[in-house]
Amino acid sequence: MYKILPRSNGPVLGVEISGKLELSQEQELTARAEELIAGHDKISILVVLGDQLSISFEAATSDIKWMLTHMGHLRKVAIVADSKVLAALVAVDSLFAKVVGIEEMHYSTEEIETAWHWIES
Repeated sequence: MYKILPRSNGPVLGVEISGKLELSQEQELTARAEELIAGHDKISILVVLGDQLSISFEAATSDIKWMLTHMGHLRKVAIVADSKVLAALVAVDSLFAKVVGIEEMHYSTEEIETAWHWIES
């Protein structure tokens, strides 16, 4: 499941994902992002990932396809999670993201305020 964070504003979308994310929920999220793209062209996304997160194969595939086709509209992506594995993955992925003009950062849950400041700047 997911919820849109109340601090979302303008070209910034904040989302908290926990539990199991199904394809229909992934499609709702990408539709919301596309609405922001239509109004702002480039958007930034802050994603807070819960500890017990799981994602269906269909939702993961849909997310990857969406990212590949919309990366030209992404300015910044902040991933907020306490996983050291995820932190390492974001560090590697951020190198590739930079090639296409996307800034990507990982923050721990204790650093969420710093993540918001970065994504909003």
